[in-house]
Amino acid sequence: MWRASPCEAGRVSRADLDKRPDEVASMFDDVARRYDLTNDVLTFGLDRRWRARVVRAIAPRPGERILDLAAGTGTSSDPLDQAGSRVVACDFSVGMLRVGKRRRPGLSFVAGDALALPFADASFDAVTISFGLRNVVGVDNALAEMARVTKPGGRLVVCEFSDPTWAPFRRVYQEYLMRALPPVARAVSSNPDSYVYLAESIRAWPDQAALAARIGSCGWSAVKWQNLTGGIVALHHATR
Repeated sequence: MWRASPCEAGRVSRADLDKRPDEVASMFDDVARRYDLTNDVLTFGLDRRWRARVVRAIAPRPGERILDLAAGTGTSSDPLDQAGSRVVACDFSVGMLRVGKRRRPGLSFVAGDALALPFADASFDAVTISFGLRNVVGVDNALAEMARVTKPGGRLVVCEFSDPTWAPFRRVYQEYLMRALPPVARAVSSNPDSYVYLAESIRAWPDQAALAARIGSCGWSAVKWQNLTGGIVALHHATR
């Protein structure tokens, strides 16, 4: 079930993660080679199910131009391409893009900063970002940039970790993030320390309603969200 955002969006406060773009990019460069495998292990394969729901929410159509931000190795871009859309996989980690280009040479990969996208106004029918918005140093600026490059009437789909809706499960989930995730990452990741940062960034991220309000204040309308896996992940949908 999709939940609608409140009509009036105020400024939403959140913890300052003190993200330095060069350090975050370097972190993703380091984990690029085994990034997709690590995600499969850490999420018990649920990331594949979440990404399938993203594709359904975007509802790509043949010939549409779609921007996939924080695309990494192109895992999220590939099904959009298979649907006949003209997808651009954009990421600021050159290491991720290199791995992606080797694995998926048919995709269009572009290095770009979400705060200053290298695309003209109203260039895309849809923009999507999965598990990357919380790593951007200026979330509001990034959302405004996404609105800038989207055609009027175009759509936005954000897939991001969120707050589990059932309080007892929320406590168990937070314990997993901070205690179980780092040891598991050490076993499968090429840079396990990076996953400590990722766990902390998930805990500091705004909940579903707060993110919806933030999206609505940055040039988007008709904002709504849908919880996946009890709210571990939420899909936010909006219209330009």
